[in-house]
Amino acid sequence: MAKVDIKYTKLFINNEFVDAVSKKTFPTINPQDESVIIQVAEGDKADIDKAVAAAKKAFHRYSEWRTMDASQRGRLLLKLADLLERDSKYLADLETLDCGKPVKNAFGEVFFAASVIRYYAGKADKILGSTIPTDGEVLSMTLKEPVGVCGQILPWNYPIPMFVWKIAPALAAGCTVVVKPAEQTPLTALAVAALVKEAGFPAGVVNVVPGYGPTAGAALTASPDVDKIAFTGSTEVGRIIMSTAPKVNLKRITLELGGKSALVIFNDADVEKAAEIAHNAAFSNGGQCCVAGTRTYVQSGIYDKFVAKAAEIAQKRTVGNPYEDVKQGPQIDDDMFTKVMGYIDAGKKCGARLVAGGERKGNKGFYIQPTVFADVKDDMKIAREEIFGPVQSILKFETFDEIVDRANNSNYGLGAGVITNDITTAMSFVRHVRAGSVWVNTYEHVTCQTPFGGFKDSGIGREMGEEGIQQYLENKTVTISLPKKPQF
Repeated sequence: MAKVDIKYTKLFINNEFVDAVSKKTFPTINPQDESVIIQVAEGDKADIDKAVAAAKKAFHRYSEWRTMDASQRGRLLLKLADLLERDSKYLADLETLDCGKPVKNAFGEVFFAASVIRYYAGKADKILGSTIPTDGEVLSMTLKEPVGVCGQILPWNYPIPMFVWKIAPALAAGCTVVVKPAEQTPLTALAVAALVKEAGFPAGVVNVVPGYGPTAGAALTASPDVDKIAFTGSTEVGRIIMSTAPKVNLKRITLELGGKSALVIFNDADVEKAAEIAHNAAFSNGGQCCVAGTRTYVQSGIYDKFVAKAAEIAQKRTVGNPYEDVKQGPQIDDDMFTKVMGYIDAGKKCGARLVAGGERKGNKGFYIQPTVFADVKDDMKIAREEIFGPVQSILKFETFDEIVDRANNSNYGLGAGVITNDITTAMSFVRHVRAGSVWVNTYEHVTCQTPFGGFKDSGIGREMGEEGIQQYLENKTVTISLPKKPQF
């Protein structure tokens, strides 16, 4: 296990690292051996109020941030991207320590995060309104303005990319932010906060308050001085935010929530290639991915061959010390470990056929064998509920119309995929499936340019791409009296 120097454990408010008002701390746990890594300052309502006040002051009309040229906002973002890449090894090591993902994956995610920042840096001075040919003796136009103070609540599965997904479009738009990282993974959010200060962002523009959802998170969503909430996490918590956040003021809300994505494989697919794509779709990040393609539907003509190949690949998947050359590290914590093992037990009891894995790996740390179930039926628990762990369910189908209906028979609609050599089949599936992202002959190819978000219970709004920055802008219509014939 790598030894990582932990530099920041306090709250980041107004460009300073400070203790919580209560002086309380909480432990962040190493999922590799279940030990306490370090104690981190625990923010609650008093600290959220301080952070929101700092963000509100930084958003004042005459502040350095509000009067800054848009191109300068872009240059600050570019500097931040450079600093992420400069510290990429340190950030990757720290991420792996805190959340257990293989360090090579964490390293790649730092560079992906930098690419997202650069994308939005380029957007900062390209936020354009419109002129409108209005009826009457007037000239009308629209102005795009920042929505204001934004509360941003992060998940634990991709801590650095999710931090950047939230702050980059908000800062490019000219907003200020208060970020609450997941209590399981606060360390890299604080490390990136230090880079925000080093890059030269004015005080109060970015604030980071670690803490728990029912205290810090709830205070952030309920604050009357927060103009927008952006949340990534479970559908259950998303519903709570939807019901509580607007009670004081009608906040803008974007939610990127859970999923139970269908990956559909037709008879004409190359079985070996399809099995590899499906394996990565289900097991990427240890299955701890909201868009994971864990409902693997395979047409009957290749079903048995596919199941055998899927089991073979899963059995070869390396699980272990994430600082070594492995595909999968531990699950994030004991709660998720127990939840996933419960789903595996449910799969065994409901009549699904276990063809790979199905057990804990080792007796220390939160490691789970990559698990594959065949002969799964749509009404089984493992086929309907989001597991968020390394479990793949393989289901059989016969016809196109049947599979579209079955793929859509879910409360979720975050992602979907189809593997086929027939372009008509592929595009027909794309047209009829209800999901925010659909991949053809690939899966989970997410870039800074492509919008990401879900249908139905998978969320509201989009992140990334052009749509991502629009979520942080208000549209102001301006109409000016302008006689058609000048009165000289």
